[in-house]
Amino acid sequence: MARPTSLADATDEDLERHFAINTRPVFRALKEAALHMRHGGRVVVISSGATVVAHPGAGLYAAGKAAAEQLARAATHELGPRGITVNSVLPGATRTDALQAQMPADVAASIRSQTPLGRLGEPADIASVVAFLVSDEGAWINGQSIHASGGLF
Repeated sequence: MARPTSLADATDEDLERHFAINTRPVFRALKEAALHMRHGGRVVVISSGATVVAHPGAGLYAAGKAAAEQLARAATHELGPRGITVNSVLPGATRTDALQAQMPADVAASIRSQTPLGRLGEPADIASVVAFLVSDEGAWINGQSIHASGGLF
């Protein structure tokens, strides 16, 4: 969930909503992984490039996603002894229904022009990164924040 809100206009309810949607589910999933996941499991947290590139109005969204990344980093050390890897994937602007509904066409065009590949990401681009991380080939990658932005950040 990314509802642009300036810090000056944000309310406590806005902050709580962002954390309820972007942080609490990650906390719960990681808690369940800690309690129930078998040896050798894989956890991938979907974060956002907003945690590394600041945008006006995105502070609450970025804060919620950054908190989720920190939970993942802590889980890396707690679950690692059981052979469980935990990584975060930070997509850049990805052509999803939500993005298309919220982002004006001129903003999308501007982002495309800033991306070395000259396009927005596709959901399959992110899925491929996740598929690698959960595969046997990704077994040595642990505790990382993987930037999946086509070079945007």
